[in-house]
Amino acid sequence: MQKYDLTEEQYKEAISTYSESLALEPYQAELVKLQQHIENHSLKLIILFEGRDAAGKGSVIGSVSRYMNPKHYRIVALGRPSEQERTQWYFQRYIKHFPHGGEIVLFDRSWYNRAMVEPVFGFCSQEEHELFMKHVVPFEESLVQQGTVVVKLYFSVIKEKQAERFEQRRTDPLRQWKLSEIDLQAQSMWGQFTKTKYRMLKDTCHNEAPWYVIRSSDKHKARLETMKLILNQIDYDGKNHSLDLSPDTKTVFTAKQEIEIMDNDGLL
Repeated sequence: MQKYDLTEEQYKEAISTYSESLALEPYQAELVKLQQHIENHSLKLIILFEGRDAAGKGSVIGSVSRYMNPKHYRIVALGRPSEQERTQWYFQRYIKHFPHGGEIVLFDRSWYNRAMVEPVFGFCSQEEHELFMKHVVPFEESLVQQGTVVVKLYFSVIKEKQAERFEQRRTDPLRQWKLSEIDLQAQSMWGQFTKTKYRMLKDTCHNEAPWYVIRSSDKHKARLETMKLILNQIDYDGKNHSLDLSPDTKTVFTAKQEIEIMDNDGLL
């Protein structure tokens, strides 16, 4: 294989990236089967991608949806609410993006903005935050009981890796659009985000829609384990039972496990 003008380090990185991409393809093929099953049986699936800034949510969403039929899935990444939306019931702006029968919707951040981002940056009042925390579990329970599968994923990145990714965004002209004023404040507010993460996992994890925590400092492992998690949610037609869908216990944690780790490490 000709190396062109790549340095030795760039060449090795390109080979590694290619190998990782190949490793994901069997799981991406299963996601296509899952999507077809959802379409054929008029099922509804919502997947929430939450986590700190630069936790890798966007790249995981891209890998998950890469080979899916775009007619039957949507990626929803809402910006700031309009003045009209600010006067509505908080969940209303999200509900209008919910899936119909046969569709998958992937939320790149979701209503859980009010559990973490909004209270940390003062974008909502304490009363609004507490009302959300009181009503979100019944809201999700009703949603699931009426036939929608809800998968909640929290991507956990270490502080040093977040700082490294912010620096990449600052210096890379292809990524600079990702760097926002809020990003620049995230490192200094690390402790506040940790506290809100703890409460969110503790108070909003329930049987109908539990939280899964995915270590995402290693992007490849995060992508792979996310695909496994999604594939394990529904027993779809044509499933490849020879494919290993067991979770990596060093990458995927339940909310209870994550809370115990945070307690034992004295992170609060």
